[in-house]
Amino acid sequence: MSIKVALLSNPRSTGNKSLLPRIRRYCAENPGIFHYEVEHIDQIDEAMATIARVRPRILVINGGDGTVQAALTELHLGGHFGENIPPVAVLPNGKTNLIALDLGAHGDSIAALDQIVALAETDFADHVVARELISLTDGQVGTRPVLGMFLGGAGLADSILYCRHTLYPTGLPNGLCHVLTAFAVLASLILRVRAKFLPPQPSPVRVSLRREGQLQGRFAFLIVTTLEKLLFANAPQATGSLRFLAVDQSPVSLIRALFAGMAGKLGRDRVSGVYVERGDEIQIDGDCSSVILDGEIFQARPGFPIVLRSTEPMTFLRLAA
Repeated sequence: MSIKVALLSNPRSTGNKSLLPRIRRYCAENPGIFHYEVEHIDQIDEAMATIARVRPRILVINGGDGTVQAALTELHLGGHFGENIPPVAVLPNGKTNLIALDLGAHGDSIAALDQIVALAETDFADHVVARELISLTDGQVGTRPVLGMFLGGAGLADSILYCRHTLYPTGLPNGLCHVLTAFAVLASLILRVRAKFLPPQPSPVRVSLRREGQLQGRFAFLIVTTLEKLLFANAPQATGSLRFLAVDQSPVSLIRALFAGMAGKLGRDRVSGVYVERGDEIQIDGDCSSVILDGEIFQARPGFPIVLRSTEPMTFLRLAA
């Protein structure tokens, strides 16, 4: 049996609380879609084994960042599809949607799904793109990697956790929560305001880029990604799939980074206090320093650094050719 589109949904993701009834109605009206729902992340391996048996032309993920991360990890490591992994599309869902945005999916999820179904009826080769993934381990031999495409650390991780644990529970719209978080970060960093209701000060971390040396200090932002639609994705002087950005914890460095980004020079010109590199392996050491990979939290502990490596490319479906 072969079908055009397989759709994997996680009803427990925040975005699906209102979206999933519309998704179910759409699938009921389009019987060519194979719709599989999971109640827990640990059911994704079974879901992939089942989906592999119907051999879809396109696999669509409908869930939050954690669902996307778990699905990509299982696709890459589970071996269910052999060498015939279908292109992956991601519906705009969850809190941040960075992967979906990078692949041209934004706005209404049903409209995006409708576009994917239409593409599945065509050759769609000009919509297929290759992306490497970030493979995260604690550096120990035998540890099963976790795969994703966007990692935030240092002050950025603290800001994300602040938004998640302090502002999201208030019930305010996601966009407003993000704006308030930005103001809170600016108040803490630039105005030097200290208060319990503001994000904490970043812990010191040590970052090793195997080809570029070592950085150590407190960083307002630390980002590693394989996504392309980001301001700092351009570092022509280096090679490697992992794009790295760090900004020193100082108002001057942050302002320099902002102006360099707006001028399109971030990653092109050297900016004091701003570090833009590319590589294939990055190690992050710290005393219980948190990083967030596609919405999931991991910690670097003494003696157990976080090790990031790039994977072989995986194919994705980009809606905007």
